Amino acid sequence: MVLPDYAGGSIVNLMASLIQGLGGEATGYAPLSILSPQEVADYRQVVLLVVDGLGCDFLARRARRNRLGGLVRGSLTSVFPSTTAAAITTFLTGVAPQQHGLTGWHMYFRELGAVIAVLPGTPRYGGVALSQAGVDANKLFDHLPVFDRVPVPGYVAVPRRIIHSDFNLAHRGKAELRPYDGQEDFFLTLAHTLRKTPDRKFVYAYWPELDRISHEAGTLSAEADWHFAAFEEGFLRFLDYIKGTGTLVLVTADHGFIDVPEDRRIRLDDHPALAACLALPLCGEQRVAYCYVKPERCGDFEAYVRAELGHCADWLPSAELIGRGFFGLGTPHPALLDRIGDYTLVMKEDYVIKDWLPGEHRHEHIGMHGGVSAAEMRVPLIVAAA
Repeated sequence: MVLPDYAGGSIVNLMASLIQGLGGEATGYAPLSILSPQEVADYRQVVLLVVDGLGCDFLARRARRNRLGGLVRGSLTSVFPSTTAAAITTFLTGVAPQQHGLTGWHMYFRELGAVIAVLPGTPRYGGVALSQAGVDANKLFDHLPVFDRVPVPGYVAVPRRIIHSDFNLAHRGKAELRPYDGQEDFFLTLAHTLRKTPDRKFVYAYWPELDRISHEAGTLSAEADWHFAAFEEGFLRFLDYIKGTGTLVLVTADHGFIDVPEDRRIRLDDHPALAACLALPLCGEQRVAYCYVKPERCGDFEAYVRAELGHCADWLPSAELIGRGFFGLGTPHPALLDRIGDYTLVMKEDYVIKDWLPGEHRHEHIGMHGGVSAAEMRVPLIVAAA
């Protein structure tokens, strides 16, 4: 089990170094041990490029075939759970899930009385996004964006198809949006943004395609190999193009991946006695599932998990995760306990657990993340100067 190193070795500490190096105030988290705020302060411009799904394991398996090895400074841990909804929110706020309160792809929002898919902002059962339903996402995601923590202009480069999502708009703060279409446009957009003005600036850039391919085809797939090779070529050309601009380019990820064999899939359909204990659908992730249990069935739930799922899952009272610092340090978000259920199933090895709502498409991914394996939790920090 690999837990986040919030004391100086996680992505939240990377954000502390960036925020302080760009002139912002301390976040309550220590700077990253391998990147000081002073090193950040020495550059006129800073780019944080987040490659969704680029774990250390993925990069290490391609060590002889990629040219980024010499730029890798070290590894970081993600946050808990090691998933996009929690980790990207850390990049966009500078704090851990303990403070921002977003804990997985599917989350129960007590204030809405519904389970929501956080990033698209839609109810799990389907329907319109939050803003279309009249919900003010800025109030629901009550976070201070990182772009409002630093006294320099900020820019957000995100795919055009998602740049105006409720989630992205609620976390943009004062930053200027820079939509792009495809890899070539991605790097051109970054280069033009850096050369636009001589002012000091901070650019956050998000690349989602490796995550999509790893989910669909697996991390060991030829598709993932081809994609990363093309991305690496584009990135190195980008570095050449921006030489002399006084830019610090940091590349990291929100999480890594594991591939899940067919015999490691636990389907709630096959465990009706467990399903009968639940008051809500499973929330969180397939690797870290938050269970909302009927009060009178807690004993039954514990007994069933111990007897039938003990080989594939650790179970903990969810409040214990907060006390043990899984989600971060310091004062928790006031709604955090509401959002992690009564018990949490932390899946062992390469197991997952999944349920489906009526009418929900019964699709299963090959590549998964969210858990506490080294492959999911450890991400690289690539440092380049231009």
